[in-house]
Amino acid sequence: MKFLYDDESFSFEALRTAGHAAYGGADLGEVLTTCRRIPEGDEEAWSAQWGATADRIERIGRDALAAGHRVSAREALLRASNYYRCADFYRREDPAADAESARLAKASQQTFADAAALLDTPARAVRIPYEDTTLPGYLFFVDDSGTPRPTLIYHGGYDSTLEENYLALAAGALRRGYNVLTFDGPGQGTVVRDQGLHFRPDWEAVVTPAVDFALTVPELDPEKLVLIGTSLGGYLAARAAAFEQRIVACVLHDGVYDFHEVVAALATRAATTPGGIEKMMAKDTMVRWTVRNGRWTLGVSGLDELVKASEAYTMAGIADRITCPTLVLDAENDQFFKGQPKSLFDELTCRKELILFREDEGAGEHCHEGATSLFHQRTFDWLDSLLAR
Repeated sequence: MKFLYDDESFSFEALRTAGHAAYGGADLGEVLTTCRRIPEGDEEAWSAQWGATADRIERIGRDALAAGHRVSAREALLRASNYYRCADFYRREDPAADAESARLAKASQQTFADAAALLDTPARAVRIPYEDTTLPGYLFFVDDSGTPRPTLIYHGGYDSTLEENYLALAAGALRRGYNVLTFDGPGQGTVVRDQGLHFRPDWEAVVTPAVDFALTVPELDPEKLVLIGTSLGGYLAARAAAFEQRIVACVLHDGVYDFHEVVAALATRAATTPGGIEKMMAKDTMVRWTVRNGRWTLGVSGLDELVKASEAYTMAGIADRITCPTLVLDAENDQFFKGQPKSLFDELTCRKELILFREDEGAGEHCHEGATSLFHQRTFDWLDSLLAR
C-alpha cells in the first residue's frame, strides 16, 4: 500500500507512524505536513523534520502540563514520543556514536514516561531481573482495583521500542480488560543502546524471567498469561512458547518461521548484483536500513556475519513443541516475511488458527500497519473467546 512516498521504506514508516493515531500516538495532519517537508528517500531530512515536529509537540505538552491540563499534556507527550521514535528510525549507520540518535531516543523515552504517568491508571515502570542485570518494562493496569486480570506479556521485534509497545498493543488491551506487562529485551530499545545486549535466538531465556516477574504481581492472573510478539517477535515469541509452559496462549504478530531464510535471500541477491551489498545499500532504503539495523542489534560487522548470526533463528524442529493454543497472523503484502506465517502454522501441532489480513481491507502491510483497529479486533476477540472457555 503506497502511503505518501514511492520509496517503499518511507511509505511503510510513514504509515506506521500515522497508524498510531488509533490510540493517540499521532495526528494525521501532523503526519501529512511533516512528510510534505521530507523529499523522497532523504534520510537526513526525515530525521530533521520528524525531530522538529516532535520538539514542537513536546513543547505543547510541557506547556499544557505546567498549566494543569492533564489530558492535553498526556496526548501531546504521547504523540511526541512516537515522532521522536520515527525521527531516530534511519539513524543506524553508527548509532552508538551518534549523539543525535541518542538524543532522539532519550526524548522518546522521557516523553512517553511522562505521558504514562498521566494515564487514568498510571503505568508502573519496572525492571525485570535478567541474568546479572535487569530489563526495562512497563506494567499497564485496567484500573487501580487490584483485581487479578488476564495479562499479556508483550514484546516487539527487530526495531521495536518499549514506548511504541503501548500504541501497538497495550492501549487496545486495556480497553478490553487485559493488564499488560511489556518490556525491551536484548537487541531492543534501551537494552541494546544503554546495556549493549544483542538479540539472542533462545528467547525463552528472556521470556521466562518475564513470566517469573509477572507471577510476583498480584494484579496479574497467574492462570491467564498470554505471550504476544510483533514482527521478528513472531519468531521470538514462538521460540519462547516452545519452552515456557506457563503461557496459556500465544499470538504471533506475524508468524516468522525462519529469519535466516530472509537474511540469506538478501545475501544471495547481493551476490548476483554488480557492486554487491554496498551498491544495493546505496540505492535501496530498505536494504540499507535492514543491514545497518542488523549490525547494531545483533552485534555483527556486516552482511556475512549477519547471515551467520541468523542461522539459529529458526523454528524448524521446534514448532511442534508449542502446546498452548496459538494464533498466527499473516499479511497479504508483507514486505519482510512473506510466506513465513503459513510455514510456521503448518508446523504447529497445538490448537491453532491462522488469520490472513488482506490488502483490500487496508491491512495487507507487514504487521497490519495502518489497520490497528482491525488487528486488535480479530486478536482480542480470539483471546476473549479462548480465555472464556
